[in-house]
Amino acid sequence: MLSDQPHKIVEFQGIEYTLLGTAHISQKSADVVKELVAQGDYDAVAIELDDLRYQALTDTNRYRNLDLISIIKQKQTGVIATNLAMSAYQKRLANQLGIEPGAEMKQAIESAKEKDLPVWNIDRNVGITMKRTWRGLSFLEKVNLIFGFGGFFEQSEISDEEIEKLKTGDMLESTFSELSENSAGIYRSLIDERDQFMAAKLHVHAEKLKTDKDKPQVLVVIGAGHLKGLSGYVTEEGNNQNTLNQLETIPPKKKWFKLLPWLITLVIVTGFVWGFATEEALGWSLIKIWLIYNGILSGIGAAMAGGHPLTILSAMLAAPFTSLNPTIAAGMVAALVETMVRKPKVHNFESLQTDAMKLSGWWKNPVTRVLLVFILTNVGSAIATWVSGFKIFSQLV
Repeated sequence: MLSDQPHKIVEFQGIEYTLLGTAHISQKSADVVKELVAQGDYDAVAIELDDLRYQALTDTNRYRNLDLISIIKQKQTGVIATNLAMSAYQKRLANQLGIEPGAEMKQAIESAKEKDLPVWNIDRNVGITMKRTWRGLSFLEKVNLIFGFGGFFEQSEISDEEIEKLKTGDMLESTFSELSENSAGIYRSLIDERDQFMAAKLHVHAEKLKTDKDKPQVLVVIGAGHLKGLSGYVTEEGNNQNTLNQLETIPPKKKWFKLLPWLITLVIVTGFVWGFATEEALGWSLIKIWLIYNGILSGIGAAMAGGHPLTILSAMLAAPFTSLNPTIAAGMVAALVETMVRKPKVHNFESLQTDAMKLSGWWKNPVTRVLLVFILTNVGSAIATWVSGFKIFSQLV
């Protein structure tokens, strides 16, 4: 069964690991996983999933339980939007190829349960992976990554070249394949760090494996892109818990980046004070500039997202004040208002993945529209802060 499949069999601390490199869009990979679990003498099955993606793969109604208000308040809209965009891309693959991406992972779960074997989710949380990736990118790499999302919607058919890249195994790496090839930061976060994390997670699970066998066996189902790295790390000694803690830590923002919003607030407020100290009319003129630019551009952002008139009004009223308070964003206020005014219904959550497959669907579905309101209102507010700031500075000098 393994003769024509990418695999490695390694042993560490008395445990034999069969590392099976799979293609996430291959029926053959799913069939091999099924046969291996059925005929093999394994004591556990480990899969390249975290708890979030495990739920996504096994719970078809997962989006029904989304708490939009909590997502907005906890500033998780970016993670949810990213996951939806990737899910939409994978759904298009499923429709084109006739097999759901991740079928071999789902098969591993089902087969393991049939034999009453423990299933180990060994991958790192996808949100942490994306945040660590984002923090490690240069400004230009971040711009490329943002514009790269257009590729999820720009064509109805996935090209043969893209499909071949996906057959190398790792869905996260393949989704951002071009960037991961040209960016050491993306490769490190998406591939190498996860190889280290999965090796440490295997060792932690193995410590708790209870069996009477002299040499316990574990089947490890991973994307083929992780085969080389994981086979090396899994045979290395190390402090596993320290490795996990380190790789789950979100790198702090640079000090200057943290201080920048407060510095902008200080500069703007100082400008107001300076204006009033110079001439009262000038002071009111500066405040007028601030109110108009922040209100109009934030309102335009909310309108571009298809927000309700009350949502647009709330964005216009909130932006001049939230722009002076880095702890709250105009997009948060507008998104909360949009959620309350046009509260999404159950069927909107159920059709979320289908609607997200088309760019127009993001405006059609009330759930994704809330995400767009949050993002585009904040974009408008950010542009307004810089434009009005320069206007105020030019008035003063």
